[in-house]
Amino acid sequence: MPTMSSTVAKFFDDTPSNGNEPKPKNKIGDHPVRMTAAICPFSLLPRAVEVPFAKMLHRVSRSVVACRSARAFSTSSVERVPLFIDGKFVQSKTDKWIDLRNPATNEVIYQVPEATQDEMRQATEAAARAYKTWKEVGVQHRQRVMLKLQHLIREHTEELALSITNEQGKTLADARGDVFRGLEVVEHTCGTATLMMGETAENLATSLDTYSYKQPLGVCAGICPFNFPAMIPLWMFPTGTVTGNTYVLKPSEKDPGATMILARLAQEAGLPDGVLNIIHGAHDTVNFICDAPEIKAISFVGGNQAGEYIHSRGSANGKRVQANLGAKNHAVIMPDCDKEQAVGALAGAAFGAAGQRCMALSVAVFVGKSKEWVHDIVQKAKEMKVNGGLEPGTDVGPLITVAAKERAERLIQEGVDNGAELLLDGRNVKVSKYPNGNFVGPTVLNNVGTDNPAYVEEIFAPVLVCTSVDTLEEAIELINRNPYGNGTSIFTSSGAAARKFQHEIDVGQVGINVPIPVPLPMFSFTGSRASIRGDLNFYGKAGINFYTQIKTVTSLWDYNEKTRYSAVMPTLGQK
Repeated sequence: MPTMSSTVAKFFDDTPSNGNEPKPKNKIGDHPVRMTAAICPFSLLPRAVEVPFAKMLHRVSRSVVACRSARAFSTSSVERVPLFIDGKFVQSKTDKWIDLRNPATNEVIYQVPEATQDEMRQATEAAARAYKTWKEVGVQHRQRVMLKLQHLIREHTEELALSITNEQGKTLADARGDVFRGLEVVEHTCGTATLMMGETAENLATSLDTYSYKQPLGVCAGICPFNFPAMIPLWMFPTGTVTGNTYVLKPSEKDPGATMILARLAQEAGLPDGVLNIIHGAHDTVNFICDAPEIKAISFVGGNQAGEYIHSRGSANGKRVQANLGAKNHAVIMPDCDKEQAVGALAGAAFGAAGQRCMALSVAVFVGKSKEWVHDIVQKAKEMKVNGGLEPGTDVGPLITVAAKERAERLIQEGVDNGAELLLDGRNVKVSKYPNGNFVGPTVLNNVGTDNPAYVEEIFAPVLVCTSVDTLEEAIELINRNPYGNGTSIFTSSGAAARKFQHEIDVGQVGINVPIPVPLPMFSFTGSRASIRGDLNFYGKAGINFYTQIKTVTSLWDYNEKTRYSAVMPTLGQK
């Protein structure tokens, strides 16, 4: 294995590439991998030189193995994440940098730029230039790019997963799932042509036909959350670009590494320069995306406050906006269900990914005698292992930031102060190998009222709020009173109960004996009510419709008669 110093030396070697270097290996191996401070070092590039993205990330990939056993770089030499503009990987000229910390260690591993106004304009202008030619590229060719991209994502799953775990904190197994669920959307885009078809009607009047087809919008933008660093970008730019648009993407400033790898792979797959651009930042970047006249549509996933703001500001500027917001997902546990299945599913869906999923089951509604099973869930939760995401056997990793940990602990205490029974307290969990990590262990609150802050707020942590009712009707009424509509589930062995639940519940995504009912991409992600803003959902048919506009053509070609002038309102179907 090369030493860190020898690897660093290679980065500063000015010997030109002959294109025959061995392909980097992306498998790290089956042995335990130590949590490192730098999986994908960006600062080892020449600062003032624009470097072709594919070549740069090829070098980065070669360094993964060398870096995996290294300790953190000192803050004086911390890597700086680049921008990706017009096919080049460039260092920002900003004087504003955001520290990115490993959630398990709280070591600063990168600095993320707040892109300057000029840099953001460069990105949108590059996308606007690229749109002029990309929209003319045949849809079959665009599909082939996506076909190549899905192949490359499969090859680089381990590299992506390591980046996610290092920056976001989730377990390596969960990070692989993050990549795979995004990959499914890319696979679906490989059949976009059939979803781009319009409609045709012949002889609506003599020799008069009408037909419609779908066209791209122009430059589109995506604003991503921290909790799915690969999946959410893959919800956005593949569907956006395969339909003929170009894209400006803002990954979360908390974990942009996976997006940077995906951009490299997209370029390697054949996506032309300027079709995908990546900018970084916080509030100013969001405002730029909402205001830039070149940008025609915005896709957002994240919290309520940001989502409402983006929807309002973007819509006011005439843009299409789809925004997936907060959630409070309920699971109804009927006494006739398979107890072991329900208990296991609840534990996994409530505490997996440290509860940082917009589809996490955060509320358990026990019906009738099933309320006695809450202690079985507590026991299952106690068996779950809290540790760093790269450690073997870990079930629950850290929360993303110190602030997220503090907020979760505050809401747990507010829940207790407002009458909840604390059956399992994860606030004082100790992880010996990672004493500075943002860890909160599985937590169970029982007998929680619907006015309790622990019920009202989306805690976004491994906290399960439990309540009980006497009947299924009461459970449905309780869920329908909640403003959110992202997802819900019922566990039952009764087809009649399942049918009643799915019909009467006012939630966009329903699971029957399925804890996290996220649809596959041939359908669409269909959260509802306060969980969504905008009327077109993510991926699938709805996603294609979001990124396209319909043009309708009415055509008259009469072989026997010449069209006569008339000042009368045309009545096309009337003789």
